[in-house]
Amino acid sequence: MMNKNITSAIKKPTTNNQIISYYALRILIGATGILLPLLLICGNLITNNTLAIELSVSDYYDNGTAGDILVGILFVLGFFLMAYKGYERIDSITANLGCIFALGVALFPTTSNNDLVHSMHFVFATLLFSVFIFFSIYLFRKSGPGNRTKQKDNRNRVYLVCGIIMIVCIIGIAVSMYFFETLSKSLHPVFWLESLALMAFGFSWITKAEFLFMKDEDDK
Repeated sequence: MMNKNITSAIKKPTTNNQIISYYALRILIGATGILLPLLLICGNLITNNTLAIELSVSDYYDNGTAGDILVGILFVLGFFLMAYKGYERIDSITANLGCIFALGVALFPTTSNNDLVHSMHFVFATLLFSVFIFFSIYLFRKSGPGNRTKQKDNRNRVYLVCGIIMIVCIIGIAVSMYFFETLSKSLHPVFWLESLALMAFGFSWITKAEFLFMKDEDDK
C-alpha cells in the first residue's frame, strides 16, 4: 500500500506540470499575436526613429529591427504551434499546418522583387489566418461528454466572435488592397485590419487557456 501511494505521489506532480505547460503554451501563442503589431512599431522606432506605420504588417520585413522581430516572432509562433497537440489528432494536424504556414510567411517576404516569392507570401498568410479561424470557430468550440459548463458556453461565444472578426478583417484587407489603393497608402487600413485580426487570434487562444477569466471552476 505504501509503495502504491509513493508511486501516485510521484506521478501526480508530473501530470500537473504537463497541464500547466499546456495552458502556458496557449497563452504564449496568443501573446505572440497580440504583441506583434506593437513590437513592430517599437522596432521601427528603434531603427528609424519614427512611429510611422507601414502599409501592412508584412511590409516591416526589410525594416531593420522591426524586420528581425517579424521573422523571429513568426518562427517562434511556428514552433509553438508545432509543440501544440490539443485533445484530438485534428488539433495536432491543424497546428502543424499552422507551423508550416507561419514559417512560409517568414521565408517568403512580401517585399521581394520576385513575383513568385511575393505571391507565395500571400498564399501562406491566407492559409495561416485560415488555421487561426478554424481553431476559433470549430476546434476551440468543441465539447467532450459532460464538459459543457456555463463558462464553456461563454468562452464559445468569445471564440465565435474572434473567428468572425478575423474573417471580416481578411475580407476588409482584400477589399482595401484591390479597390481602395489610394486610401490604403494614406490611412494604412491593411495594417490596422491585420493588427485587429492578430489580436482576435491572440485573444481566442488566451481565452482557451482560461487565463484570468471564464474559468470553469468559477461556475456555481
